[in-house]
Amino acid sequence: MMKAELVYEFKALLGEGPCWDERKQVLFWTDISGKAIHRFNPKTRQNDTFEIDQMVGAVVVAEDGRLVLAAEHGFYFYDTETGQMTPIHDPEADRPDNRFNDGKVDPAGRFWAGTMQKNNNDPEGSLYCLDHALEIETKLSGLRTSNGMAWDLEKQQMYFIDTPTRNIYVFDYNLESGTITNQRVAFQFPADYGFPDGMTIDAEGMLWIAGWGAGKVSSWNPDTGEVLSTVEVPAQNITSCAFGGDDFDTLYITTAREGMTAEGLAYLPLSGSLFSIQPNVSGLPANRFKN
Repeated sequence: MMKAELVYEFKALLGEGPCWDERKQVLFWTDISGKAIHRFNPKTRQNDTFEIDQMVGAVVVAEDGRLVLAAEHGFYFYDTETGQMTPIHDPEADRPDNRFNDGKVDPAGRFWAGTMQKNNNDPEGSLYCLDHALEIETKLSGLRTSNGMAWDLEKQQMYFIDTPTRNIYVFDYNLESGTITNQRVAFQFPADYGFPDGMTIDAEGMLWIAGWGAGKVSSWNPDTGEVLSTVEVPAQNITSCAFGGDDFDTLYITTAREGMTAEGLAYLPLSGSLFSIQPNVSGLPANRFKN
């Protein structure tokens, strides 16, 4: 079993959403409950924090270099130089008990992000897609905790996690139209690996899934449901992972302190920090939002 190394010690309440910007060679990530975006530079070990006034589930990079956020009150453009947030649209303005959670850009440059309740796990969440015209389409509804996403190497399938179900779903995906059809379960995530949270895909088409509550990240063959490798992380609640680095050979891992007891935090004091491992497989560049 591989072991992740600490790359930046931090007490994020709910670290999430790692996204590698290959042009600037930095990792963007969020602290949802801490209402902040982080920018970590592995070369200098510097972590810049941008506080915003709402929970922020996901951060992605646009073609023009701006950041795009899926936050508590909808989608925004964000400028790290000025701190200006430019609202795009809030599809759930009538649902104050919900917030955005995980999100990712698809191979065509659309930004997909899903919602969940802030304080419960009722099926009140939805998955939305922000397109090039800055229009939003509802893709799925009745979700409990909309979470990790990935697209296969052929750009014909989309993987998706609704955490409490433990199911890794797969859809037929149309690159041109962005439609998803034929929902089915690729495999179920075993309890001893935690609850499936964030997810990424490597250059061989295997899925890497963060295990909330289990202190590990694991890689899986989505066609067979076979576990391929496991990474131990010195934290309890593992939230997401993303490949980065010069050759996309470093897997960055985000963690959380939320939901832990005082005893748990004393035992795993690095919870909330940023970790990494070089797992002998490479990832792919993050897709950029195009508008």
